[in-house]
Amino acid sequence: MSRRKTERLLNLVVCLLATRRYLTAEQIRRAVPGYPDAGEAFKRMFERDKEELRELGIPLEVGSDLDGGGGDEIGYRIPPQDYELPDVHLTPDEAAVLGLAARVWQRASMAEAASGALLKLRAAGVETDSGTAVGIEPRVDAGEPAFTALWEAVRDRRPVAFSYQGIGRTSAARRHLEPWGVVSRRGRWYVAGHDRDRDEERVFRLSRIVGEVVPDGPPGTVTVPEGVDVRRLAFDRSEPVTERRPATVLLRSGAAQGPRRWARDVRPAREEGWDEAVLTFRDVDWFAPYLARFADDLVVLDPPDLREAVIHQLKSVLAGNGDGEGAGR
Repeated sequence: MSRRKTERLLNLVVCLLATRRYLTAEQIRRAVPGYPDAGEAFKRMFERDKEELRELGIPLEVGSDLDGGGGDEIGYRIPPQDYELPDVHLTPDEAAVLGLAARVWQRASMAEAASGALLKLRAAGVETDSGTAVGIEPRVDAGEPAFTALWEAVRDRRPVAFSYQGIGRTSAARRHLEPWGVVSRRGRWYVAGHDRDRDEERVFRLSRIVGEVVPDGPPGTVTVPEGVDVRRLAFDRSEPVTERRPATVLLRSGAAQGPRRWARDVRPAREEGWDEAVLTFRDVDWFAPYLARFADDLVVLDPPDLREAVIHQLKSVLAGNGDGEGAGR
């Protein structure tokens, strides 16, 4: 929203709150700065502004005031008793949770909305400083690239399509989903819904989505079945905690001290200047970015899905949109 429009809407709200009678459109045009001269341009702008106020939840009352100088012409006002919020009371624990939630959303596109919500609460006298939650850190990160698109798709009830790389797969497959909800489990985000390709309920981990999530149909065409508990569905069908797996890597001699500290079976490799070692891991999505930090001094030989994940991470870094460090070989 432009600054000019924001100021005009704010002035319109102040004007309609301050009056005790209904103001006609002409009276509003003369009283509120920012409106054009009378005519179609003003009518169109005023209609848009009324809809904007209603979408914001502002109670715009329509009526007439025969004794107020407006005759029987339709007028507008905002009843103060309907506009004002009741007192907000939060316990210290509730306020701390709100602060932590806002810190999570700072990594998503809703950062501005989260900050605005905290500002409104503080203006109402509610302390929401996350610093009151001593020793508590949010473990949920809303920075997944696919998060915003899927959250908007759930909100708009719109089908989506994306490429998905499942566990143990070396390539991604195209999936078509009617999303029902996005939930977090153990610090990871999942989307649950109806998989059109499998014709069944499925859960997908956001970190395994490759590339962009794109619309696959018009909004309003996804229906969440009655009685479906999206959170329970995600918990029941999301991938379980897996057993540790071995990974064979090359470590440059005298380097990569981090991985060396917990490597086993370290021995000289056939390639001069390198050692071969075995590391163990559970989560490819966590382990690959970690190994990518040592890209100049570490090469993954096996398993293939871990090797591909590290290569993908390094390519993302070179493209300027990854989270790893260093450069790849």
